Amino acid sequence: MHFTDTVYRNPYWPTWPLLQITQGCTHNSCKFCTMYRNVDFCLQPAEWIEEDLQELSQSDPHAKTIQLLSANPLTLSYEKLVPILEMINHYLPEMEYIYAATRVTDISNKTVEQLKHLKELGLREISLGVESGDDWTLERVNKGYHAIDIIEQCAKLKEAGIDFWMSFLNGVAGKEHSMEHAINSAKIFSQCEPMLVGTGGLVLFPGTPLLDEAERGEFTPLSEKEMLVELKTFVENLTCDCTFITHHTVSGKNLTGPDFIRRKDSIVAALDHEIQHGNLDMMAAIAEE
Repeated sequence: MHFTDTVYRNPYWPTWPLLQITQGCTHNSCKFCTMYRNVDFCLQPAEWIEEDLQELSQSDPHAKTIQLLSANPLTLSYEKLVPILEMINHYLPEMEYIYAATRVTDISNKTVEQLKHLKELGLREISLGVESGDDWTLERVNKGYHAIDIIEQCAKLKEAGIDFWMSFLNGVAGKEHSMEHAINSAKIFSQCEPMLVGTGGLVLFPGTPLLDEAERGEFTPLSEKEMLVELKTFVENLTCDCTFITHHTVSGKNLTGPDFIRRKDSIVAALDHEIQHGNLDMMAAIAEE
């Protein structure tokens, strides 16, 4: 298999098979991310893609799912994606679900009819690294789009019948805009109605512009308690029914699962309990590991 440079895959999807069709990230400018900082974006050579599929047809001929890599492979035009998906179906004829993580902006170069055809070819689920639905926050961390873009592109996915996930990055607005980030993100997510909402906490990785700004006093990270308050605010304002996943370290509580609306009150109560009584020092230490 031809895996180049850094490879990241969704741990909530089957870990195999994976198929890399692009290298790097087209945007590569989010202030909190270094995943592909030193990787130039390019299309994986067509012969590599076919060789990998030939290998998979031998090692996993009955594969029904496949995860496309790398950062945002769906940035490729409809005209370039179609032959790749057709090739997947040729070598893996039992294929049912093709999944990819991608950027909101990658949907904009495709019509609803084109998206419907991609779904017919197997593209059933997409993860969107949205991070926020608040324009101030999106601009602050240089995501490269605004809330209206999220709404418009998700509406196209809904019309095409492609399921999608959306991510909320807890803490990315800092203390400067925490509540607006939580409330406005919940409003946008609720309007888009994704099948899954995932939340993770901000980590200031070495080499990121956001860490540099924090060290200069231009960005104020949230404390562990403030992270929980922001997450609770987001949950309180989220009104779409979905599967809800959070990576936050809330001791002894399982907040992840389907039927969000049915479980919403219990999630809020669990978060509130941790805010009031949790071992916040322990949670902060675990988060830093």
